[in-house]
Amino acid sequence: MGEEDLERRGSMRRRSSSSSKGVHPVHDSGAPVYLPVSQGRRWIPLLIPTIVVANIVMFIITMYVNNCPANTANDQCLAKFLKRFSFQPFSENPLIGPSTRALQQVGALDTNKVVHDHQGWRLVSCMWLHAGVIHLVANMLSLLVIGIKLEQEFGFLKIGLIYLLSGLGGSLLSSLFLQNRISVGASGALFGLLGAMLSELITNWSIYESKCGALFTLIVVVAVNLAVGILPHVDNFAHIGGFIVGFLAGFVLLLLPQREYVNLATAAPGQLVQRKRHKPYQCVLLVIALILLIAGMSVTMVLVLRGVDGNDKCSWCHYLSCVPTSRWNCDDAGVASCTTVQTGDTLQVTCVSNNQTTLTAANQSNSVLESLCAQLCN
Repeated sequence: MGEEDLERRGSMRRRSSSSSKGVHPVHDSGAPVYLPVSQGRRWIPLLIPTIVVANIVMFIITMYVNNCPANTANDQCLAKFLKRFSFQPFSENPLIGPSTRALQQVGALDTNKVVHDHQGWRLVSCMWLHAGVIHLVANMLSLLVIGIKLEQEFGFLKIGLIYLLSGLGGSLLSSLFLQNRISVGASGALFGLLGAMLSELITNWSIYESKCGALFTLIVVVAVNLAVGILPHVDNFAHIGGFIVGFLAGFVLLLLPQREYVNLATAAPGQLVQRKRHKPYQCVLLVIALILLIAGMSVTMVLVLRGVDGNDKCSWCHYLSCVPTSRWNCDDAGVASCTTVQTGDTLQVTCVSNNQTTLTAANQSNSVLESLCAQLCN
């Protein structure tokens, strides 16, 4: 068999480092480009576009459930021409999307419901929901940029498994430390793909070109995104949990054969056969990562389902998700809470966090009052 046949069957014979056909060529910018192991085995990306479509469909369903005109006081909906699909007032949701009530109805992560109402499915459903158009577009564009290249090289099964596990890991860590907030979004799963890219670079270090540049770029991207997570209203625990799970899963699922490996079944006549498919350090990293992944997710799952509050065990961990400054207060980053006092036909609504007050008719529905409360507190 010729060299072309060897490449089609996934052998890892490579040209010298000066060749342009390295496993992971790098652009001039230093950003790693994930290309297939061989030119004959390039996966067609189907999973990532399907996930994007599913997220868009779920957002449309969420807006249908939201029904802003029927559930918002004073007719303040954005894009009223969309009628039932119009958005909540900007003061209530600056991301241009539904209300907190609607997100809770369609499956947002709410630790109280997971623990006390046995709604564990919310740990998974929340990763398919988004708080607004801005949130949705940002996440889906990032997913397309990161996910398609990974799926082209490693296939939909491995990347899909990493995506789901990372999303679940992000939900678990968020439930453990942010028990008074609801959370939605694919950010945990996205950070998992970033973590998998980093571990893939480490475990396949010997077959990488421009490794230092690729490593530096990945570290900077991850650090910047995690730094954004210390702002209020951002669930950084989902980011951290997803990243850790994706990082560990990458060692298990994304290791590649070493450069010198040639399979006996595909070797050309007279070709030197290298029987060891992976280097010892790759196997060691795989075993360690698999143990940590299973143990970590199992322990966290048990703690969440038992209603343990991670902040009781770690007094400083809340700073990983929000750092208070003179410009913002982390105390108001949770679900809006209001008190009501009825006087005749008038209802006085007061936000607990900032003492903002407004008057409305006493016969308003609960959904209208929740929307009004959210506007006051924001």
